[in-house]
Amino acid sequence: MKKMRIMAAAMMLIMTAVSTFGQSKVYVTREITPQSLVRIYKALGVEAQGRVAVKISTGEGGNTHYLRPTLIRQLVDEVNGTVVECCTAYPGTRMDPKQHWETIHEHGFDSIFAVDLMDEFGQIRIPVQDKKHLKYDLVGEHLANYDFMINLAHFKGHAMGGFGGVLKNASIGVASSAGKAYIHSAGKTDDTRLAWSPDYLAAGETQDLFLESMAAAAQAVHNYFGGKVIYINVMNNMSVDCDCDGDPEKPELKDMGIVASLDPVAVDQACLDMVFNYQGKPGDDNKPLIQRINRQHGTYITDYAQLIGLGSKTYQLISIDN
Repeated sequence: MKKMRIMAAAMMLIMTAVSTFGQSKVYVTREITPQSLVRIYKALGVEAQGRVAVKISTGEGGNTHYLRPTLIRQLVDEVNGTVVECCTAYPGTRMDPKQHWETIHEHGFDSIFAVDLMDEFGQIRIPVQDKKHLKYDLVGEHLANYDFMINLAHFKGHAMGGFGGVLKNASIGVASSAGKAYIHSAGKTDDTRLAWSPDYLAAGETQDLFLESMAAAAQAVHNYFGGKVIYINVMNNMSVDCDCDGDPEKPELKDMGIVASLDPVAVDQACLDMVFNYQGKPGDDNKPLIQRINRQHGTYITDYAQLIGLGSKTYQLISIDN
């Protein structure tokens, strides 16, 4: 009976996400404020219920581009959510729980929100639908404590993925340290000491394997919640470098807005289209970000995510402004 209820809820979410023309509904606002985050959440027409996880990146120490607590506070309060994170798999200020908590405190999250470092005490395996590279997804064990997730991502560049949006936030972001290594190595190892070596790293000719593994892991998290996930990309401070970089390049592209959907593929694709189709000018240049994305074949993740059935690259863009 419980399984039937979950399936029914998932079907309702899918029906809400898709327009009458078979395109995923994607909502956009050009305003980046605490109030517009709440408005775009409400525009989706799905209420976050139960124990709500709000997945963000708390940002590496030294980084100033992450989504600030003051920006996301009204949305987190609206859904009575808990900000959730996991540790990283590389040396830095967030690799071990002690340092990560110090970074969370320095960036002001724990003074405003309930914060849960989901892999602080362990990890669990959740099923993957696409087993091309991964046998399972390794995530923070506290993921099991939540009924609903708001995937609140900062859209920007990324040194290895090309760009980071909701798909990265669901895959690498929800994975434990070992899970991150497992995804980066395309299922070859979950040992963080080995995952970055040439023998294991999915890079160069095998870059697509890493992107496919990210898509599979994002789908695993989506399925784990029975589709009870809301996806939001905030397009501000769009450096070519990720929030995981302690010394990121200065953004050369001006802020574009907030994009949201129940379809993670459509959200990331809409943001990619906005960046690639933008007519840049001096002081507002999209070329560096495009070059970073192309260097890593970053757009392939939405191709593959669509192929495995996570969502659709075809969408209907709906403005909530005015």
